[in-house]
Amino acid sequence: MSSTSSMHIITRKTPWERLKKWFRILWQQKALIALCLLPLAMVIIFQYVPMYGVLIAFKKYKPRRGIWGSAWLDPWYKNFQEFFNNVNCGSILKQTLKVGVFSLLFTYPMPIILALMLNEVKLNWFKRSVQTISYLPHFISIVVICSMLNTFGSLDGLFNNIRALFGMERINMNAGTAYFMPMFIGSAIWQGIGWGSIIYLSALSNVDTSLYDVANIDGATRFQKIRHICLPAILPTTTVVLILNTGNIFTQDYTKILLMMNETNRMDLEVISTYVYRIGIQDGRFEFATAVNLFVSVISLILVVGTNYVVRYIDPEQSIW
Repeated sequence: MSSTSSMHIITRKTPWERLKKWFRILWQQKALIALCLLPLAMVIIFQYVPMYGVLIAFKKYKPRRGIWGSAWLDPWYKNFQEFFNNVNCGSILKQTLKVGVFSLLFTYPMPIILALMLNEVKLNWFKRSVQTISYLPHFISIVVICSMLNTFGSLDGLFNNIRALFGMERINMNAGTAYFMPMFIGSAIWQGIGWGSIIYLSALSNVDTSLYDVANIDGATRFQKIRHICLPAILPTTTVVLILNTGNIFTQDYTKILLMMNETNRMDLEVISTYVYRIGIQDGRFEFATAVNLFVSVISLILVVGTNYVVRYIDPEQSIW
């Protein structure tokens, strides 16, 4: 007795058929693609096209000759070698790392805490009022912020008036570096805490309200609901923000630091960003400044990849890639 078995014949599509299918999908999504064309063009023009300019980090750059016409350095790492041989290199790296790490430690969790607190507020008018007030400092210029800090930190400023109320001695907080970090970090928290909480409040607004009802039936406390409902809801958002903020440790806002500098603390507050500005813009050494900034970019990339790797090792579902 003979038996027959049915066989499924797998037909492979030709490259031309796959290409036609790809174009058909593009045509079906033509409206979305049209919306993406302008942003994509801007990213390519302003982000990717200028990247060839990093070549001047390895050249003896002459503006009249252009990037391609300038001669290559011998050795090619001469600018990097000069930076690391600089007597101030160690202090600049140390100050940059100090400012970046402290900024991350104190400014990163504050918007999360504010969002969790506002999420527990039941009075809508009070919640909206606090949100509006906390958003406003974000729109104040850095120049105005630094002017306020310099005024408040002077001998007759607001901070010293508060010290005087408690019987403490008046101190010029703008002189030296003793009060730089509290003023720098404190103003950053004040300016960004409300704006940074928006993304977390958006994530919390999508939490299923039935979870709170079940938690109330089980007798969960407010802190237990925050721990087991709210925190897991914003965990993906907090992880992405943490990974991206880690990459900014070496790229702090140099404008704010420059405006807080004076003759008593200029050398001690020097970070890589202000060093690049001073060498590149003020002294006109574009190739050397580009080399230093390229070094910072590589370190930032390593920090982002490394942080993402650690997150993926702990919880693969929370990593960016």
